[in-house]
Amino acid sequence: MAKSAAKTPVTVVPGGDSYLNGERVKELCAEALKARPDAELIELDATGADRYAFDEAVSPSLLSDVAVVKILNLQNADEKLAEAIVAYTKEAAKDPANSSVVICQHEGGAKGKRVLDQLVKAGARKEDVPDLKKPDAQLNFTIAQFEKRGRRVEPMAAQQLVSVLGGKTGELAAMCEQLCFDFDDDPIGLDRVNQYLTANPQVTGFAVADKAVEGRTAEAIVMMRSAVEQGTDPIALIGALAMKLRTIAKASAVKAGTISQAEAKTNPWVLKNAMRQLGGWTSPGLAHCIRMLAWADEQSKTNGGDPMYALERCIEDIARKGR
Repeated sequence: MAKSAAKTPVTVVPGGDSYLNGERVKELCAEALKARPDAELIELDATGADRYAFDEAVSPSLLSDVAVVKILNLQNADEKLAEAIVAYTKEAAKDPANSSVVICQHEGGAKGKRVLDQLVKAGARKEDVPDLKKPDAQLNFTIAQFEKRGRRVEPMAAQQLVSVLGGKTGELAAMCEQLCFDFDDDPIGLDRVNQYLTANPQVTGFAVADKAVEGRTAEAIVMMRSAVEQGTDPIALIGALAMKLRTIAKASAVKAGTISQAEAKTNPWVLKNAMRQLGGWTSPGLAHCIRMLAWADEQSKTNGGDPMYALERCIEDIARKGR
């Protein structure tokens, strides 16, 4: 890989997590511009750009002899544009120091794989980024976001961030940055994280469910009313409560050996937490509470229904573990 990097100033960044992909492309462009202060940055989208636009971008201009050319959506390049980029990759290898830098972003997958393979074969450097699909990878990413800012985060706080924002890498990174900017705590704890996530109905619903599962009915109802007063839709809280109970049901099934942890398809930390809350629950009790939440959901969608009353009834029943 290093050998091909020395031969040609062309880099491709294929697939992986879309946020990380975009960030790596930005970093590569910044590095190239720092190395060549006189170069101008030119951005092309392969979805609409043709070979002539590319040829003009990499050629000397009145402003600069070389450019840093960022090509987005390489997978959408037509045949002529793809041929032009491959030909340039081979040509630039003859004089990399005096050639324009080309950085190509590719979304991964089967589409446009041919041009990707051709570029690598022609000597382009390939930069792989992780896909962050697994909870462990998301957790490691979250911890690393704090570490790169010289900060630490408590395991429970990191897990909470992943549980809520794990599928939204950009939002997750922004939240880590905001927490580090706003608070001096080291490590950042669960209370700080929840302080910023309370606007998320899933977090509020989980918090309400946790209070109810602990038998703290009054606190759960006060929290629920406060969330609704602040604009949270009751149906969002019902959905979060239902998700919590489904997780408890999965934890029960895993503990009984009915299903494996892999079959539960749940974040390991969330499942472990649910295991701790199993005490006192029975299958009939769980089934009753899940039916109550279905009824509350109907009340929220029916004219004349009273979702607040339905939510309170559900919280009371969850606090009694369905008895």
